[in-house]
Amino acid sequence: MSSSIKIPDFDANLIISDAKNIATATPEFFWNNPVKTVLSVCCDSPELFPTLKRCNSRLEYISKWLKKYCSSYNHRPSKRTSKKIGTVPDGIIDVIISARLPDLNSDNLNKILSAHRLSMSAENILGSLLEEYLAEKLLSHGWYCAWGETMDKVDFCTKQGDLLQIKNRSNSENSSSSSVRKGTTIRKWHRINARNGVQYWKELNHLIGCSELSEEGFSAFVRKAITENPAALYVENSNYWQLLQD
Repeated sequence: MSSSIKIPDFDANLIISDAKNIATATPEFFWNNPVKTVLSVCCDSPELFPTLKRCNSRLEYISKWLKKYCSSYNHRPSKRTSKKIGTVPDGIIDVIISARLPDLNSDNLNKILSAHRLSMSAENILGSLLEEYLAEKLLSHGWYCAWGETMDKVDFCTKQGDLLQIKNRSNSENSSSSSVRKGTTIRKWHRINARNGVQYWKELNHLIGCSELSEEGFSAFVRKAITENPAALYVENSNYWQLLQD
């Protein structure tokens, strides 16, 4: 077996049927065309399967794969309750800011800290919001979301095996194309240039072959998602800006 194949007892002919049986027998899982498509593309290019730890059999791997996919879909931003920020504030930040801006009083410093913490919460879900927006819009164009990182370094695929990785901001990770078996290229796109703020929706529309993807559409989606599910954005009870809402 090739070292690039990450699923034990790999048998492409059995994986789909095994997955369907497991998904239909497990209440927290589901089985539909998008799940089948993503899994089928992985079977065609096994290098796309993610590395899953402590899997000693094909069935165990498939169960964990389905759990990643289904859990991520069920906890997408429009449905999820976000967890608290996993770090505590560093008091020295106040010292740095007050040393540079000595006229700031403790109340102003607390507002800055609160705003920073709130911004961190928003940044934590931005990538997931972008993924959900694209998953909703691209489905009608034959692109399926690999929810829960169920494809290695790939976020969307088509039945024909076209691959797409998306990022919110430009960075070194998606600056060039990479390939998988048979020379299939992973196409890459980022929403915004981190240096100058230029947005690249036109390029994505061209790549997909559509015209409806836009910053305005994304903004409207985000506003609707957060308005209908405020729990998607975690706000600490002690946050200054939360207290203004009470």
